[in-house]
Amino acid sequence: MKRILPFLLILVVLGAALGSAWYLTRPIPASTPAPNPANSASSGLQGATAQPVANKGVPGAEPAHTLGPANAPAQLEEFGDFQCPPCGIFHPILEKMEEEFGDKLRVTFRQFPLVPAHRHALIAASAAEAAGLQGKFWQMHKLLFDNQKDWKDAFDSRPIFEGYAKQIGIDVEKYKRDLESDAVAQRIFLDGKRGYSLGVKGTPTVFLNDREVPFETLIQADKLRVVIQKEIESARK
Repeated sequence: MKRILPFLLILVVLGAALGSAWYLTRPIPASTPAPNPANSASSGLQGATAQPVANKGVPGAEPAHTLGPANAPAQLEEFGDFQCPPCGIFHPILEKMEEEFGDKLRVTFRQFPLVPAHRHALIAASAAEAAGLQGKFWQMHKLLFDNQKDWKDAFDSRPIFEGYAKQIGIDVEKYKRDLESDAVAQRIFLDGKRGYSLGVKGTPTVFLNDREVPFETLIQADKLRVVIQKEIESARK
């Protein structure tokens, strides 16, 4: 079982890996103007995206990795890949949103490693999940994204990730055992399965209150701030 689940995960997200190049490099038609923050402010996510309300999809790993209260008016779910450069760009922007909106924003992170396109993505996801089994998921999550440039081109990223495990103060021997455990593989598989059921094609893919946020909005803090604020205001009405 230990060896089978990672390969099942690869099958689930392989299609996403093939589609990710289109998703991240697709041209914006000249006839389609970029979203206007002022328009977004008057119409919430409808002004920022033409995407319909997402289907609920299948469940992901439980308990999910979350920050913020369950009753927060803005519920953000990210499908991410630790080796993905745009995810690395989005990471500090999301941290800024978390700081600004506080308990009005709840963030959920879902594993969606794009394999085989990103050769360290699966082991990075496993490192985060192994740390999570010792209550330190978010600490490892931050180190992986903050230091992405230091390990993404490494021949072997495992020693680097072990160094992060030491840095966050977890039992490194347990971490090393958990890295290839059924529990870790199952969590990654379930998150990938959920993403696939929601039509995720690349990373980062983000849903805010069950509606997909355009990639162009994610990488611009001012635009993302507008749509989050509008969701919070809508919840008050």
